[in-house]
Amino acid sequence: MSNLKPSIKLVAAVLLVGCLPGTPLAAAKTTALPALFAERWIDGTNGAEPATQAQSLDADTFVIRQSVKTNFEAPFVYLLFGRDRALLIDSGADDGQIRPAVDRVIADWLAANNRTSIPLVVAHSHSHGDHIAGDAAFRDRPDTIVVGLNPADVARFFSIQPWPGSTATYDLGGRKLAILPTPGHQAAAIMVYDPRLKILLLGDTLYPGRLYVPVNFLSDNRASIDRLAAFAARHPIRAVLGAHIEMTRTPGQDYPHEAASHPNEHPLELPASAIAELRSGLKARLDVPEQGQVHDHFIIMPVAARAE
Repeated sequence: MSNLKPSIKLVAAVLLVGCLPGTPLAAAKTTALPALFAERWIDGTNGAEPATQAQSLDADTFVIRQSVKTNFEAPFVYLLFGRDRALLIDSGADDGQIRPAVDRVIADWLAANNRTSIPLVVAHSHSHGDHIAGDAAFRDRPDTIVVGLNPADVARFFSIQPWPGSTATYDLGGRKLAILPTPGHQAAAIMVYDPRLKILLLGDTLYPGRLYVPVNFLSDNRASIDRLAAFAARHPIRAVLGAHIEMTRTPGQDYPHEAASHPNEHPLELPASAIAELRSGLKARLDVPEQGQVHDHFIIMPVAARAE
């Protein structure tokens, strides 16, 4: 999601999972995906909900959500541990309390592993404000690196050469992640693939919500999703995890922009087949801002041209 606030005028379209136009409607079925999380995510429907919520995928992988009560973006951030360092992907939106939540998870992890410290790297799925607003809270944190926000900074830190046409490996220590540039939604966007859990972390490139694509960067987005689809074809993927939830459980129905609560919220996780569906959808003409292309689990939303 970005801080853009277009008025949404939706044009329904049927684009099938991994299929070409003309495929029978009966074929348009999303692969069932078992729930990855034990608890229901905080969604603004409980007035007493905490400012953040953390859930684990395993003993070294944590997902933290910022409450919609603190910021309507309600982003998710990801914290992954290896032997030598931990990687935090995104630092949250304005009014969040991501650093205290991260510090609590790190303290618990250190205690469970009989350690006293671990270096932390704060990187970003992309550099929109609702994903970097918490950076300042980490800049004075001991033994912490905050990665820069432009493509050159990201390419330099992860040794991505050339950008964006190559994939880098980033080793947390006994846990190697793949870093794939995906500019299109934003110039410095990346995805992170964890082969241990077989999950793809895709920020705002793909999630159950409105996938904003500036019309002047459609070609970049299409090229990124082509590379992503090729990567997905070579790697097993258990689930795709993005940075927001903006869809309800009713197919094709999203929440109003800046909704204060998300009743009947769509699960965070999407199946790998959503990548092929997104790729197919992006082949259509998408040059009219605010004319959304509706899918069951996301909406491709062209927006006006912007600088990056």
